Amino acid sequence: MSEPRFVLAVDQGTTSTRAMVLDHAGEVVASHQLEHEQVLPRAGWVEHDPMEIWRNTRIAIGAALTAADTSAAHVAALGITNQRETTVVWDRRTGEPVCNAIVWQDTRTQRVVEELAAEPGPDGEPLGVDRFREVCGLPLATYFAGPKLRWVLDNVPGVRERAEAGDLLFGTVDSWLVWQLTGGPAGGVHVTDVTNASRTMLMDLRTLAWDPDTCATLGIPVSMLPTIRSSSEVYGEVKVDSVLTGVPVAAALGDQHAATLGQACFTPGAAKNTYGTGNFLLLNTGATPVDSQNGLLTTLGWKLGEAEPVYALEGSIAVTGSLVQWLRDNLGLIRTAAEVEELARSVEDNGGAYFVPAFSGLFAPYWRPDARGALVGLTRYVTKGHLARAVLEATAFQTRDVVEAMLADAAASGLEVSELRVDGGMTVNDLLMQIQADLLGVPVVRPRTGETTALGAAYAAGLAVGFWGSTQEIADHWQEGSRWEPELDEERRAAEIRRWSRAVERSLDWVEES
Repeated sequence: MSEPRFVLAVDQGTTSTRAMVLDHAGEVVASHQLEHEQVLPRAGWVEHDPMEIWRNTRIAIGAALTAADTSAAHVAALGITNQRETTVVWDRRTGEPVCNAIVWQDTRTQRVVEELAAEPGPDGEPLGVDRFREVCGLPLATYFAGPKLRWVLDNVPGVRERAEAGDLLFGTVDSWLVWQLTGGPAGGVHVTDVTNASRTMLMDLRTLAWDPDTCATLGIPVSMLPTIRSSSEVYGEVKVDSVLTGVPVAAALGDQHAATLGQACFTPGAAKNTYGTGNFLLLNTGATPVDSQNGLLTTLGWKLGEAEPVYALEGSIAVTGSLVQWLRDNLGLIRTAAEVEELARSVEDNGGAYFVPAFSGLFAPYWRPDARGALVGLTRYVTKGHLARAVLEATAFQTRDVVEAMLADAAASGLEVSELRVDGGMTVNDLLMQIQADLLGVPVVRPRTGETTALGAAYAAGLAVGFWGSTQEIADHWQEGSRWEPELDEERRAAEIRRWSRAVERSLDWVEES
């Protein structure tokens, strides 16, 4: 039998599922992508059908292998990267989900979050949104999987009883796919990796184990939870009747962690920002978790096999690329997302207009669910070109806020961000990238290969089976594509940042507490 020549990555995202065949040089040989339905039962609710995601995964894998003109015999391993926090609960005997997956964007758990924050501590004062942060690195928020699982247990008829009887399993999408691929009801492996586990609020960041006290507080039976494993090891083989039967399933990482790995951010201080529907900025902080005092999340970067875990600070921004979509779909100022750059280039600056896109509150570093979108500084002079520019600048300003918070948190460790590596759909916008460099005051660098998320999953799987020998070999694959140097002088940068901060202040306190 010939030596395996490829690694296959499944990138299961918020809107679609992609399978990609990659060679030893980290180049994409073939891929196939399928979208899935966004189920929106009511305001604030976002769901996916887990069975549709599973079907699409199998179809995408088969189509990608066919496009690459290869077969399982030539695939060294399969790695999975996934939308994080999205919550699936299913029957361990039948494989049937008890309800649709509750997506990371879903806000139905706001009441759960508020109730947990309002519970009194020993001094009689509310415990607040940081009551679990010391253990899990996260504030109480609708974003994370733990409160979503609590909602399913409390609101789907019969689920709590079935869970306490040991009949149900919980997992983020990585767990769901690994379980299905490795046999499903006939003996599927029920695991998750440290990166996905770190997004549940249920894992102790330092022990990398489920925290029994947090689980008890949220009323979650530990028997439902998957075994926590590293991000790069063989979990099992594909056993379901499939074109990949026998291939090791050897990696799982949340999408943003996979992108950080794919960007070869292996040294403390290395940072990447993914520009998509929202933005996700991760800073490698090394072998020790950094407790954030500035509104960031402390999370796992990854754990590669038996090596020490790598930690990160993360800033999650809710609305960036989706703001361009809003400009197109809701206002009709552009016909395609790509037109926003041309429109923004028609003016020299924002004309005094600043856009704070807090459509469902502000994420990092503010964590203000009461905020709502604000467009300020308008005069008769402002044109649609200025609005387009303000839309792009909103993404860059929000990113700059997160970087500043990271630098404040990491100051004691002596970490500095010397450049920002970027990926995601919005990075094709050269004007945005220049604005970003100008507001940060450091270079912005886009790699030659844009598929960093799938690449990270492939690298982790390949490392687990020896397809690649070391992280240094992976780092050697990374190649710079484009670089933007800052051009804005310090005085102008400071003035822009001051005006942005005033705009943010005006977006707050719009929603009364429920």
